[in-house]
Amino acid sequence: MGLNVSVAVAHEVPTSILGSGLSHVKSYTMEGGISTYMGAAPIVACLEKYQPNVVITSRVADAALFLAPMVYELGWNWDEWEHLAQGSMAGHLLECGCQLTGGYFMHPGDKYRDMSFEQLLDLSLPYAEISYDGQVCVAKAEGSGGVLNFSTCAQQLLYEVGDPSAYVTPDVVIDFQDVSFVPLSSCRVVCHGAKPSTTNSAPDKLLQLVPKECGWKGWGEISYGGYECVKRGKAAEYVVKSWMEETFPGGGLNECIHSCIIGFDSLKACSLDNNTSQDIRLHMDGLFQHKDHALRFTTQFTALYTNGPAGGGGVSTGYKKEILLEKQLVRREDVFWRIALKQNTTSSLSNKLVHLECSFTALSQADTQQLACSPAPSGRNIPLYEVAHSRAGDKGNDINFSIIPHFGPDIHKLKQIVTPEWIKLVVAPLIDSSSNPDLDARKNRDKWVHENVKVEIYHVKGIQALNVVVRNILDGGVNCSRRVDRHGKTISDLILCQQVVLPP
Repeated sequence: MGLNVSVAVAHEVPTSILGSGLSHVKSYTMEGGISTYMGAAPIVACLEKYQPNVVITSRVADAALFLAPMVYELGWNWDEWEHLAQGSMAGHLLECGCQLTGGYFMHPGDKYRDMSFEQLLDLSLPYAEISYDGQVCVAKAEGSGGVLNFSTCAQQLLYEVGDPSAYVTPDVVIDFQDVSFVPLSSCRVVCHGAKPSTTNSAPDKLLQLVPKECGWKGWGEISYGGYECVKRGKAAEYVVKSWMEETFPGGGLNECIHSCIIGFDSLKACSLDNNTSQDIRLHMDGLFQHKDHALRFTTQFTALYTNGPAGGGGVSTGYKKEILLEKQLVRREDVFWRIALKQNTTSSLSNKLVHLECSFTALSQADTQQLACSPAPSGRNIPLYEVAHSRAGDKGNDINFSIIPHFGPDIHKLKQIVTPEWIKLVVAPLIDSSSNPDLDARKNRDKWVHENVKVEIYHVKGIQALNVVVRNILDGGVNCSRRVDRHGKTISDLILCQQVVLPP
């Protein structure tokens, strides 16, 4: 049997030529680098018209990849908003694969997340069982490692979400506030409560990403080990910056360079008493306006081999043009899509469909593999780790992170501590002079954070959690950030390591 491959491609129709005929419409998605997030409709059209084995799309929202087969198989209509909301929630839970089933969740030392290494090795991809009336059950393979429970579902629900009462997808705007998760066993969880937003069921505009050149990046790394290796790393940073200033005097290029010292045991060297020797790795990263500045930076960094402090090794450098993806909205009526079919006659794939009957009536609470939780202590200085868990996600220059208490009612105490002002104090050190040249003094930095960093805090009452959105904090976003963690994923643990005193 042949392999039927259906292709769905989305194009923007520029407003200036609307109505002038499709033959004149330029494909912005394919030719101009602009990508528009499409929903499930083009995929459903492919399935209905061609019954393909494989569907290849242009840019499509993650959840839509899962919603489309639901709409096709279950016969949902595009105005059945309750079903679309539940189906899109299922897609959102599944879209990051094993993050739902214990991947990116294991945390040694946290008694609620202290999985073994073996459990992490034997993860199962999640899957969902969807009924025709929109009931959702997410599951993992019986006998697999990892974990699937309330906590993994709650983390994934809020992953990369802004306002939980209005999570925008191309197909439906979803209200997550009343979502709840009921474990049936260690491998199955029923998901209730997603509903269409009361303000607008479907968005009038679609998200579009537009590439914009933002300069040239040059970077370098070098390792130092043993006695005073940190001082030698700082000396190396000093001489590279001095060489750049000598080459481009008065150009202010050093203000474009971000430096940090990282390392633990990368050199694998031991002292005579069998203690691992200290080592560090200097990382320097600059974003410049011109290519020759980035190239010269890599040349100067490589010169540390002959002109820098003693004992430096493992130099790596590179440079590239940086592209920033700017977000904009385009009217839905200004976007069209088309589908086509290509058949490969060499494949032997079966075209047989398997239909699953779903039943969620047996709500057994046995074998959920979840620790019994108790209230966190009040009036005592403790790390937030003892109270809650978290996951962070990025959207452009903004970040969101969840704060999910281990004991649900602790949310009311957390709300008194986790305020916009507290969040700004915690994240302020992420802003430095390499991102903002005017922030040499802490006073200037705090003023900049106060004026430019915006914090939104949402209480998601269905899962008793907070969703925190921090805007303008990621050094321009993953495509151009100079930070080692360009996505800001580690910010979740930066938050959790803060000491707090819970009120009575």
